[in-house]
Order: sequence, then structure tokens, then C-alpha cells
Amino acid sequence: MNTRAADLLNGLSAAEAHRRLDAEGFNELPGSERRSIWSLVAGVLREPMFALLVVAALVYGLIGELAEAALLLVFASLSISITFIQRGRSERALAALRDLTSPRALVIRDGVQARIPGREVVRGDVVVIREGDRVPADGVLIAGDHVYVDESLLTGESVAVRKHAVHEIPATLSAPGGDDSPQVFSGTLLVRGSGRMAVLATGPRSAVGAIGGALAGLEREQPRLQRETQRVVWVFAIVGLVFSVAVVLLYGFMRGAWLEAVLSGIALGMSLLPEEFPLVLTVFTVMGAWRLSRSRVLTRRAAAIETLGAATVLCSDKTGTLTRNLMSVANLRVPEAQWHAASPPQAIAESPALARLLEVAALASDSHLVDPMEHAIATLHDSVAEEPRERALLREYPLRPGLLAMGRAWRDSADGVLLALKGAPEAIAQLCALADTERARLDAEVDALAVHGIRVLAVAEAGIRGAALPESLEGARPKLLGLVGFSDPLRESVPDAMRECRSAGIRVIMITGDYPATARAIARDAGIENGELLTGADLQLLDDAELAEHVARVSVFARIAPDQKLRIVNALKANGEVVAMTGDGVNDAPALKAAHIGIAMGQRGTDVAREAATLVLLDDDFASIVRAVALGRRIYDNLRKAMGYILAIHVPIAGLALLAVVLGWPLMLTPMLIALLELIIDPACSVILEAEPAERDVMRRPPRHPGSHLLSGPLVAWAVLQGAVALAVLMIVLVLATRRGLAHDQVRALGFLMLVGINVALIFVNRTLSRSLGKAFIRPNRALSLGLGFVALLLALIFGWPGARAFFALGSLQMGDLAGCAAGLVLMLLLLQVARLPWRERLEQ
Repeated sequence: MNTRAADLLNGLSAAEAHRRLDAEGFNELPGSERRSIWSLVAGVLREPMFALLVVAALVYGLIGELAEAALLLVFASLSISITFIQRGRSERALAALRDLTSPRALVIRDGVQARIPGREVVRGDVVVIREGDRVPADGVLIAGDHVYVDESLLTGESVAVRKHAVHEIPATLSAPGGDDSPQVFSGTLLVRGSGRMAVLATGPRSAVGAIGGALAGLEREQPRLQRETQRVVWVFAIVGLVFSVAVVLLYGFMRGAWLEAVLSGIALGMSLLPEEFPLVLTVFTVMGAWRLSRSRVLTRRAAAIETLGAATVLCSDKTGTLTRNLMSVANLRVPEAQWHAASPPQAIAESPALARLLEVAALASDSHLVDPMEHAIATLHDSVAEEPRERALLREYPLRPGLLAMGRAWRDSADGVLLALKGAPEAIAQLCALADTERARLDAEVDALAVHGIRVLAVAEAGIRGAALPESLEGARPKLLGLVGFSDPLRESVPDAMRECRSAGIRVIMITGDYPATARAIARDAGIENGELLTGADLQLLDDAELAEHVARVSVFARIAPDQKLRIVNALKANGEVVAMTGDGVNDAPALKAAHIGIAMGQRGTDVAREAATLVLLDDDFASIVRAVALGRRIYDNLRKAMGYILAIHVPIAGLALLAVVLGWPLMLTPMLIALLELIIDPACSVILEAEPAERDVMRRPPRHPGSHLLSGPLVAWAVLQGAVALAVLMIVLVLATRRGLAHDQVRALGFLMLVGINVALIFVNRTLSRSLGKAFIRPNRALSLGLGFVALLLALIFGWPGARAFFALGSLQMGDLAGCAAGLVLMLLLLQVARLPWRERLEQ
């Protein structure tokens, strides 16, 4: 038995919706992106460092050192555990981000509209859908006006199909395709109109569920940062393999101790392999996305984090981004009277002309009240209108390209039809065929309102008797009634955000559909630089080369149609700019996709805009974009610091492992000691440096060049220089210790202690790229404090417990040895402080 659509006006109750969600599951397709715990384990076991530790444990087992072999396996487990925990944390952060970025649905629960994640839509829900939305589930349209849906996902047909609402809900759904069907399907796109649908099937039971497996198998392109770091790891792996084989052969032929030769080769390979790079990249990008989400910005693509720091131009909408999107009627104006928002609404009823203007404006508005200006008109009209007159809606004339006006035809009497129109003043003036003097007077009134930042719509009406309705508004010949002005206050945070953009070398361009004078007034209040203004009509007359020349000077684009944004983006890119573009509509999607950083609106944005974007603003606030840029610069800075630290610390470790063989010393760094060092290096690069606060000049320096590399020449050279200075100081301390007659195990202990100290010192050296080294010791970082405490406990345990020292083959050290170690570290820091002065400017590039 079919259900009547009228019975569904209040939707499901919250309790019934939860019951159905528990019984039928989430509205999502099979084949989730979430990785199982076993896939994480398998990925970790393929790490090269794990293989080297296992081989070293086998060698120790072959020579009868079972305790050392067991401990190496413990170290392997600890090293892998750190990697596993970090990746697991990253997976959880990604899962949380996936939940946040999943499509939202506006449902009616207990008679109240509520926005919920699309995966929580259940069978029987009533969903409000509007232009630009993805349909969240399969169902039928029970209310709607001029609804057209793109069903190409299911049918392959690119032409949108027309839908009509039904009064009774069918029990089953037929196949998609064809005009005038009430059926709408999950994943299809509403390209025109709005309405309400009743959900009949969700998740795997929907039509798109049949192709869910194919969609889940799509591969994503590997980010540039990941490719770059993998190339570096491969280069180091090849170099490490060559050197390891050379050391094994050299050690074996010179001394005849082949097992020790293998251990030396393994130690050198472990010391040369920067296996922290992939871990650091994963942690930084995922945790960076998580930090951005805490600033109300969702990252849909990891590459956006890299690009954020290079943005040179921010193209922003006005309404809802620079302003609060709390539109209210500020002014009503007819030839014989006017009303201001400072006056009580009842004053409108005292003027028949003003009352008629407001009534016709309300009749010309969409009944779904999606547009904030239409909502403002309806709110004011309801506060002053008497008992509403019964009228039947006959036809709607929606906005269309080339005519910024809309109309609605109402049955006003037995033989009369009222056509109510509203739209841009110039469009209404054209429809009303105003004389030149009337047009000049209208333009003057619009300008007088617009200079105060008031957005203006013109309202007109036409009476039609005994004739068929016109096919378009051009055939209506309406009469102008007056103007309606709207105000939308600027967000309080915008002026400060604009000043921050200027100090960061980022140009802000406002793109709006508003009247030029209104756009200029808002731009002035917001603090946008006073450049040229270009209208959509003027833009249409320019070719691509001329537009590229103009965009270098334009700060405000007014009366811009959504499809013109793409030309603006391409013109800016042609000038070498790195472009961030905001958008919320279906027609904004090409511009969002073409921009280096597409920014979709989370509150008022359509699903198709969010899918095309790289970032989603949850609060639609311009200041959030600026915070995202600052955070993106911080993340990129910290990523470079971590990479430089990793390269630097591997130089003294590898150098000691190699020079000990060349100088004929006993094995200085065993695989166990290197594994122990890795327990310090991994958290230092992936936790401590990731948590570093932003540099003080992060938003006071120009954007970095978009073609710059993460591991730039100056950064690699600086890292190698750090490592070389550390290695030189280390070798001086060890040579002096050898000449003083210290035993081999004492020299090994001193070398290990020095390496731990060098590790800590290099963390401080790499904490900042722009400040002096002294500032690095006083900057707060809770992760660093915890890390230093861990190192202190580790050293106290190893050197304070004789059994531990004997196990690691480390001798006891005297106060003089500790003083020499401290002196060497101080010397290293002083040398690096002097060396960093000529490097600071190049490191910031």
C-alpha cells in the first residue's frame, strides 16, 4: 500500500531514525578506505630498518650472543611500535576527517530541519535538496519546483532529466533515466531547482551501491612531497648498500672477522638509511590536516598543505565570507516614499506604495527561502502583512544566464494573473523598457544606496488578463515599483585578517555578483587594497591576454557570473600567481578545480563545490582562510626542519661507523646502539619538531616560490654542514680520548654519549630557521620537554646500571670524560651559531 506524501511533512522521529540506523546500517557504500590493523602491521614489517635489525639479530645468534640477539629483536619491536603508533594515530585522524568531510544532508526530524552526515540518512527520512546538492540516497520527490537532475553517474546520459513530485510514495523504484519521473538516486546531482524527497533505499541497497566496488578501487595520484622523499630514501638506500658492502669486504679482508664485518656493514647501512622520511611525511601531512580541522578548515587533499605556503593571491567571495551572511532589509524605496531599517516595520503599512513593493517582492521570492535575501524579504513581509490572500502559483521564471532577474506568475483573480519580478536593477530596467531619464534616476538611487554597502534589488509587476503566460520575462512588459536594499555586516575579524595578508605578501581580490558601488564600499571597509574595479560586462569584452593584463591591477570584480571565475583564475595563473579561490555553487566547481587551492564553503556550499575543492571552510569565514595559510606555512616550515634534522643526525652516525673501520678502531657503533639511537631520532623528528610553534615572521614574509623543493639545495647543504661539524667535534673528542689511553669500551661509551648529546643539540639547532640559536632554548614545546626527560632517564638507566653498561659493551666514564663531552657539544653549538648567520636568508627560501 502506497504512503501519502502529506503524511511525511514532519519526517521521522529521532528515535525511529536511530532504530532504523541500528537495524539497517549506515548510508555508505561497501569498501571503506579505512585500513585494517593487519594491513598496518604488514606495511610496518616491510620497513628496511626492521629487516636490518632482524638480520643483525640473526648474526648475533650465529656467534652465540643470544642475549644481544634477543635485545635487538626487542629494539626492532620498539622501533616498529613507534612507527605503528604514529601511523595508527594518522589513520584515526584520517578517519575523523573522512567523517567530517562526508556529504551533509538536510533532513526533517520531529518536524524540524536538521543537518546531519549523509551516512546517517535512513529509509523513511524526508530530505531537503537544493540546486548543487548530491542526492544522499534513493527516493522519490514529494515536493519540488523546476527540479532537474544529472543522472550521468548511473545512466551515462549527460543531459539532465526533469523530475516531478508525487502525492503518493511508491513501494519500489524503477530504473533511472527519462524525464518526468519522481525518482531520485543516490550520488546524482541536482543541477536546477529545489524540493523534498522521501528516502526509500540507502547504502548498498541503493542503485549506486551496485557500482560501489568499482568506485572503491580507484587509485589516487601520489603527492609530490611523497615522491620527492621516496626518491631521497632510494638514493640513500643505494649509497648505503654500496658503502655497507664495501665495509664488509674491507673489514673482512683486513681483519678476517667476517661476522664482525657483517655487523659493521649492517651498522653502516642502518646509520645511512633515513627511513624516518616516509614516517615524517605521513605524520606531518595527516597531523597538519588535523590541525587545520581544529581551525575550522578541512583538508580534502594532502597536497593542499604544501601549496598553502606558496599562495600569492586569495580570491574571496563577499557574501558569507567577508560578511556575516545575515541579510536583512535595510531600505525600501518608491518614488513617493522610502523606509529605513531604523524605522518600525509598521511604518511600511502606512504607505500603500511601500506595502505593495514589499508584497510583490515576497511573491517574486522562492517559497523554499534558500537565498538569504529572499528570507529577509519574507521575514519583513510576515511582520507587517495582514491575512495572506489566497493565490495559486502558475509558473516560475528562474534566473538564467544573461538575465539577472526572476519572476513568479500567480492566479490573482478569476481571469487575472499577477507576474511578480525582482532582480538586478539594470535587468529590471531593461525588462521595464525605462526611458533614459527614468533609467538615470534609477541608477542614481542605486548608487546612493550602494555607496553605503547596501545591496539593491529592483521589483516590478505585470498584470496579465485573458492571455497565455509569456514564455519569458522579456514578453511581460512589467512596471517598475521600486527598490529593496539589503545590508550584510562585515565580519569583525576581516580587517585584521586583511592586514595579515598584506604583511604576508598575499594579494586579496574580492569577486562578487553585487553592484559595483556596493562591492567597492565593502572592499573599502574590509581593507582590501584600492586597486581597479572590473565588472562582468567589461570582463566579457576582454580576450585572455587583455584579462591577464588587467587582473594584475584589479582588486574588486563586481557583477561577476559564476562561470567567469574560471577565466579570472586562469588569467591569474597565466601571470605566475599561486591562486586560492573560494566558491560555493555548482558553477564555481570549474574555478575551484582550476585554482591551485580551491576553497569551498562548508555551511552554504554545494556538495559538487566541496568535491572540486582542496579545502572546505566549516565556518565560511575569511579569517579562517588566513589562519589556514599561516598554519600551512608553519607545517611546511616544520617539515623542512625535520628533514634537515634527519639528514644532519645521520652524518655523524654514518661517519663514525665508517671512520672506525678506516682508522682500525674496534666496532664503535653496534646495531644495538644504532637501534637505541633510533628510539630517540624517530620521536624527535615526528613528534617534537611537528609540534614546534610557528616562526615569528611566518606571516611577515613573502610566499615561497611554488617551484621550490622541500629538500632545497641550501637546506641539504646546511644539514650536511651541521652533520659535518658534529662529526668533526665527535672525532676530536674520541681521538683525544684514545690518546689519553681510554679503553675501547670507554671510547665506545663516550662516542655513544656524544651522539646522544649531538642528537639533542641538533634538535635545538633545527627548531628554528630564522631566529638565533639562543631563542631555540627558550621557545615552549611540551613535546620537547617530555622528549628530554625520556633521554635523561634512558641515559641514567644505561650508565647508572652496571649490568646495562656491560650488556651494551660500554665502559664507565669519569667526570673528566663527561666534561670533555659537554665541552665538545658547546663547541659544536658555537660553531653552528657562527655558521648559520650567512645561511639564514637562504634557508627561508
